[in-house]
Order: sequence, then structure tokens, then C-alpha cells
Amino acid sequence: MSVTSLEGLKDAAAEAGVIEIEEEIVREPKIDAQGRSYATGKRKTAVARVWIKPGAGRITVNDRDHTDYFGRAVLQMIIKQPLVAAERNDQFDVVCTVKGSGPSGQAGAVRHGIARALTFYEPELRSVLKKGGFLTRDSRVVERKKYGRKKARRSFQFSKR
Repeated sequence: MSVTSLEGLKDAAAEAGVIEIEEEIVREPKIDAQGRSYATGKRKTAVARVWIKPGAGRITVNDRDHTDYFGRAVLQMIIKQPLVAAERNDQFDVVCTVKGSGPSGQAGAVRHGIARALTFYEPELRSVLKKGGFLTRDSRVVERKKYGRKKARRSFQFSKR
């Protein structure tokens, strides 16, 4: 049997039982009894628990409006990025609780949680959010302090004499 193309090679390998041809993965929505989708987002040491449901576009963080909780416009923009990328601005209400880290870490955690919850609610949005980099957990954390040094890398001033 002669194989002339890659498709022919794939078919020949499947016939011989060397490989199994995978079928397309079909993701189903994960929606609870109240019509919500839940996800956890993380960034630095912040952890955000996020619930989304169809609504008017309200975002509530720790029982406060997101504009009150995150005072800086940049942080408010960061939170809305997944909704804007998916073109679902005023279609979902977001309720989240967030702990740990500081304001920017918390905003990043909420963004990660919203993106994950959107993919659980509407699996077809996954490719759009993945392309935007919203589903990847930013693993950068503070470097630990080393002994014999002032901080992680900063050393004490050297004196020759």
C-alpha cells in the first residue's frame, strides 16, 4: 500500500489501528438551578468567586457596585474586558466575592473569573476569550525574600573600606 499524502497516511494509520481519530469535543453549558454559571478566577494571591446570569449588565463586587469597589478607571476597564471581547456588555449580571492581594490583583482575578464563567455559560465563546488571553491564569507572583539580602534581589550597600 502506497501513501501519497498526509491524509492518506492518517487513513492508513487509522485502518491499521495505530491511531484513533478523535471526534470534535462538544462542550455543554454548566448552568445551575438559578440559571447562573460559576467560576473561580485567580491572580497573584487574590481569589475571586464569580457568578454570572442574564441581566442588565450590573457588576457587583463584595456587595458593592464595581465603580465603588474599584475606584480607578483602569481597574474598571480590566474587569469589563472579557464582556467587551465577547460582545456581551449589557447582557449579564455579575456577582462576585474577592479576597487577598491588592486592587490590581483583585481586578485581574475578577476578570479571569468572568472569562471562565462566560465559557461555562456559553461554550462557543471559548475561542474568542482564549484568543484575547482572558482564560490563561497569570502565574506571576511576588518573588520571595532571600536571606542575606534586603529584599528578593536588593542587597545591602557594599562598603570597600
